Amino acid sequence: MSGLLGSIAGPHDVKRLAAEELPRLAGEIRDLLVDSCARFGGHLGPNLGVVELTIALHRVFDSPRDPIVWDTGHQSYVHKVLTGRAGGFDALKQEGGLSGYPSQAESEHDFVENSHASTALSYADGLAKAFKLRGERDRTAVAVIGDGALTGGMAWEALNNIAAVKDLPVVIVVNDNGRSYSPTIGGLASHLSSLRVNRRYEDFLDYVKDKIGNVPVLYDALHGVKKGVKDVLAPQVMFEDLGLKYVGPIDGHDEQAMEAALRKARGFRGPVIVHALTQKGRGYTPAENHDEDQFHSPGAFDRATGAEKPKGRIWTNVFSEELVRLGKEREDLVAITAAMLHPTGLNAFAEHFPERIYDVGIAEQHALTSAAGLALGGLHPVVAVYATFLNRAFDQLLMDVALHRLPVTVVLDRAGVTGDDGASHNGMWDLSILQVVPGLRIAVPRDGDRLAELLREAVEVTDGPTVLRFPKGPVAGSVEAVGKLGEMDVLLTPAAEPDVLLVGVGPMAQVCLDAAALLDAQGIAATVVDPRWVKPLDEALAPAAAVHKLVAVVEDNGRVGGVGDAVARLLRDAEVDVPVRTFGIPQEFLDHAKRAAILGRVGLTGQDLARRITEAVARRTSSAAEPARR
Repeated sequence: MSGLLGSIAGPHDVKRLAAEELPRLAGEIRDLLVDSCARFGGHLGPNLGVVELTIALHRVFDSPRDPIVWDTGHQSYVHKVLTGRAGGFDALKQEGGLSGYPSQAESEHDFVENSHASTALSYADGLAKAFKLRGERDRTAVAVIGDGALTGGMAWEALNNIAAVKDLPVVIVVNDNGRSYSPTIGGLASHLSSLRVNRRYEDFLDYVKDKIGNVPVLYDALHGVKKGVKDVLAPQVMFEDLGLKYVGPIDGHDEQAMEAALRKARGFRGPVIVHALTQKGRGYTPAENHDEDQFHSPGAFDRATGAEKPKGRIWTNVFSEELVRLGKEREDLVAITAAMLHPTGLNAFAEHFPERIYDVGIAEQHALTSAAGLALGGLHPVVAVYATFLNRAFDQLLMDVALHRLPVTVVLDRAGVTGDDGASHNGMWDLSILQVVPGLRIAVPRDGDRLAELLREAVEVTDGPTVLRFPKGPVAGSVEAVGKLGEMDVLLTPAAEPDVLLVGVGPMAQVCLDAAALLDAQGIAATVVDPRWVKPLDEALAPAAAVHKLVAVVEDNGRVGGVGDAVARLLRDAEVDVPVRTFGIPQEFLDHAKRAAILGRVGLTGQDLARRITEAVARRTSSAAEPARR
């Protein structure tokens, strides 16, 4: 790698650069980020906005001795560059290449593999307390948190605790660009927005220092009433009322100003907030002018124009269109997003029904309990989140929604294997953790037609919550049923006496059909069913299983506690003594790769299933024949 970037093997090399070289370094970093994301996609906008800020961090602090925790981790690309990984951006987010988030496996500079928002301050609180107890007085915990992540309640729980320890060595950098995916919303956003545009307080302080700096008594008197001045001129008093020293607002693209502010904060040896104003997408015109999300996370795009390569029709499009149709039919339907209006497809609903959409910020817990309140008030809320983020609101779904048997529909986008964004974004937990929720119904569509159909059924439920989940990527082609088994769809009935009952959960139904064709070539007859609703399971499944030699459940979810376990329990309760095999995702954190590659790696392909089922049938047939040979 040429240029200044070629000389950066770690933070020590960043520190030795002269101040006049830093703008050139920033430009080279931006070129690298744009080139890499144009090829592979990635979180471009957030990282373009933190280039100077990150350079300043690594010139002031001593990573990894001073840990830098990013909230969220998608804004850590520049950090990766400055910690010796610039050469890895030629395979960003590709299998075996750099992760799109911090990764302990990649570098000692990555303390936390975080991609769920509002957690960095809690990590920093714990790290700083550990340093203090261990007597490591020269270490500082640094947390970089966006104004979007500050809308999450956990961040404020952490702030409350950090402020309680006056000598806790924590520096909190608020990266304030006014956006999460889209513009940050809510009272906090308005509060920070007023700070961005109000320079009167800073001007006033400069005036006082210039005019009376040599008159200590008078200056001290004015200093004593500064809180009153701040109340009138600037709302940063909010932070200082918590007991946190406040520095800013600082131009986050002025590297020298950022350095000065961070050095001041580090020298305080107590909790300090450094408020940096940045521009998402800085330095790349298509990103700066992109109204929707400033290229928050584009797919591959044309570097010259910024035009994204066509994605085709995806599952989210089908949900989005059907929800608008339902909204026109039902005035009681409302929608909630947790700072992900466009990614979850709720933007179309918002355009048609602006008074019936609520963006709660990065606050999934609040989203679910607010939905409970809306349902108690006579409405039917639809809460759309990525499947991985539902984990954060499990208690609210369980105790605030389900306990009261409220009609709330939760729509889980990017369920199952998502791939590129790594372990924390795979939505492989929901079918397991949701099994324990009383009265909850779960629908899993196999294709776009079933998604629309099941969404309609879900919002018709009035006596409890419903969940609808679907994967990331292109929507599956329509797979029509050839019959019904109770309320389940039968997708294939063999001509011969059936050997295996394949239960395909959602998109795995097509995988089961692929496997059935291969099994047929081996002389093994398979029935394929799609449950449609996997909780509760249709009781017709038990007598159907009884006329088969083996039941195989295939799901895009962790194997432990998922649909396979529920099917086995149903058969046990019905005293149907047919073995059940579960094919799903191993209960482990998966490295990033394309969805298809991961499904192949974990054996969720038609060929893998056919091979393993053939072996299972052969073992069972051999075991059954053994007594006769004796």
